[in-house]
Amino acid sequence: MGFLDNSGDIILDAVLTDTGRMRLARGDGSFKITKFALADDEINYELYRNANHVDGAHASGSAYYDLEILQTPVLEAFTDNIISLKSKLMSHTRTNLLYLPIIKVNDAKVGTAYVKNKNHATFESAPTANTFLVAVDRVTEVAFSNQTQGVMFGANPNQQFIKVEQGLDTADVSPTTLMDRGLVENQYIVEIDNRLGAIIARNGEAIAPSFIDDDQIANYRLSLATHSSFVQDISGDSGDYTLSETALIQGPRGTQLTFKIRSSLELQRSNYLFTKFGNNFGTGWPTKLTTGNRVANNNLDTRAAANELKYIDSIIRISGATTGYRIDVPVRFVKCTTCTDK
Repeated sequence: MGFLDNSGDIILDAVLTDTGRMRLARGDGSFKITKFALADDEINYELYRNANHVDGAHASGSAYYDLEILQTPVLEAFTDNIISLKSKLMSHTRTNLLYLPIIKVNDAKVGTAYVKNKNHATFESAPTANTFLVAVDRVTEVAFSNQTQGVMFGANPNQQFIKVEQGLDTADVSPTTLMDRGLVENQYIVEIDNRLGAIIARNGEAIAPSFIDDDQIANYRLSLATHSSFVQDISGDSGDYTLSETALIQGPRGTQLTFKIRSSLELQRSNYLFTKFGNNFGTGWPTKLTTGNRVANNNLDTRAAANELKYIDSIIRISGATTGYRIDVPVRFVKCTTCTDK
């Protein structure tokens, strides 16, 4: 990967992704480009030199305010879809929009919390803070059975789940105001490493991914119209809370996405991926997380210190198919290699 000099002529550098080349290689005439996306990952808009800039307006006048932006070297096109187009551009025909919708993780409802505990100061700064943990097999679930906050059961899913909300995050517009339908996110794209796990609905409903790419990333396309177990309308007073409650989105709301994670059979039955990609908690394990987790012979503090508590860090990427807004949710898959279910 490199940069292209953008100080002279305009350059168009386009390539097919790995998935695109795979479909083209079929040679059956079915390959057809029907959609494309644009992004501005490499652009720093703070380089705009008007009167509000920290260095003042450009000395040569308003025609040069955006000169540095226009001359910013742009990234070469690359084929790895995992790292491409992180900041997608979107178009709106309306010119009177003061706010654009965002997507945020809501960890305020019971069962949605990250791993954190505000009563323990050391816990907030621990490596697991603001992360969802997934206990990948039954014995690890038993070891965590007294920890109800932020730990999802991957083999036998518990009540913990991940919830994201979409809407206008501003107090300037009342949440009772309905958002313009063109700003409401009706479809979400969820990406997860297929080697580590899959997503399921809160009620346990499992669906097949739309496709799995060459990097083993499973793509799920979940829409309000066809996947009501995952996507719900939360405009107005709808959703699983009322307007009188403290909500994550301050202004008008659109939809929410909720799901759980089911760990893969490979993580449940083997330590191979933990050895290949993972690490040991060791002394970095926050001991206050496991206070009370003394189920029979399982002492997670002791097992962490003995390198018997392993983890793999990953992310779940959630994108809005309508708005292009994207967030990454950190997930840590955890396995106790010597715990028992007694």
